[in-house]
Amino acid sequence: MTDTSRRTFLAGAALTAGAAVTAGTASRAAAQSAGATATTPPDPATYPKPPYPTDMQPWPGLASKMNPRPDHGETSYKGSGRLAGKRALITGGDSGIGRAAAIAYAREGADVAINYLPQEEPDAREVIALIEAEGRKAVAIPGDLRTEEFCRSLVEQAATQLGGLDILVNNAALQQTRPSIAEISSELFDDTMKTNVYAPFWLSKAALERMGKGAVIVNTSSEQAGNPSAEIMHYAMTRAAVLNFTKGLAKELAPRGIRVNAVAPGPFWTPLQVAGGATVEKLREFGADSPMGRAGQPAEIAGLYVAAADPLLSYSTGQIFGSTGGNGQPA
Repeated sequence: MTDTSRRTFLAGAALTAGAAVTAGTASRAAAQSAGATATTPPDPATYPKPPYPTDMQPWPGLASKMNPRPDHGETSYKGSGRLAGKRALITGGDSGIGRAAAIAYAREGADVAINYLPQEEPDAREVIALIEAEGRKAVAIPGDLRTEEFCRSLVEQAATQLGGLDILVNNAALQQTRPSIAEISSELFDDTMKTNVYAPFWLSKAALERMGKGAVIVNTSSEQAGNPSAEIMHYAMTRAAVLNFTKGLAKELAPRGIRVNAVAPGPFWTPLQVAGGATVEKLREFGADSPMGRAGQPAEIAGLYVAAADPLLSYSTGQIFGSTGGNGQPA
């Protein structure tokens, strides 16, 4: 199962970065653990910068055990009713960018179902508690997205428990680094394609059977779609496919009043990249080559997932919302 994992997590001593970032993250971690929802202004100046800790831990990984712990907006995101009454399904909603989107959607007034791997249950429980703290309905549906049968079941379960489905966020992904094409096994290539390309295709097909006018599909792509790194080219291929899928499906569904948009992140501090998704050397300097000189925190991209689904942006479909720390948009 090593090659089929889509996450591992980062923990342990913070090396030379630890002393600099611990104070800046301790209060956030305490509030997150307590399930606090009182909002406080985010302070990007306190976000950790390279060098980052590089202690690798086993699959599948938990954001709650990362050091420093990511900021998903638990104590900073403040909603304004932009998604009031909406019902959303978010894959990979237990941690990272998916978790940030789930928190933001709940605070914008949506009921939210999250999908995740069974081993990520501790993180998922935290997200469910945060959603419920906003007075919204929260649904947890664990399972592996690599089969069409489960993808269809996931959509059915979410729609049934939420009473319908207005927003689908295809966010879950598998990323595994390999030094050369010779070391990308057919099994890994197949698992990457099924998780990152087949699953959004299957989920979208199933969701569209239940979606009506005003519904939105939001896909997660990546800056890798336009500027692939050699050691994750198989992952980058899938992000380019998602970009193309977004633009094509948006054209098909526009007459039905259903929009399709994508968000393209750059380097973000989540469990995904350290599951073998980056080498130890690259992880240490993760995001250092961006103009901002650091990795982004999930809280810093949550607003784009809200914008991509916001009914007020009703003329925006087939759009790519980027957040790359200054590295530009994918092609």
